Amino acid sequence: MKTVTNGIINVHVDPKDKEEATIILKDLGLNMTTLINMTLKQVIKRKAVPFEVAIPVYSDELENALKESVIIENEYKEGKRKGYNNANEMMRSILND
Repeated sequence: MKTVTNGIINVHVDPKDKEEATIILKDLGLNMTTLINMTLKQVIKRKAVPFEVAIPVYSDELENALKESVIIENEYKEGKRKGYNNANEMMRSILND
């Protein structure tokens, strides 16, 4: 009879990342070991990393919208813009102006 031993992988990760991932995996009914084994099986099957590894590239339109959202948020915090709790409140304000 052949004895099978487990391979051991030691990985250093940010403790906060590990904690957050562990919570998400638990909600999915998984644990870290299962995820790593699933990932390794997919690497072997695909002969590639099973998810996209890339630096996100945003369109100029999205970049501008993100910059504008920061400006709007800062103006709101400084009291230079109105804020609304819902669409009805916003519509009442527009119609009363």
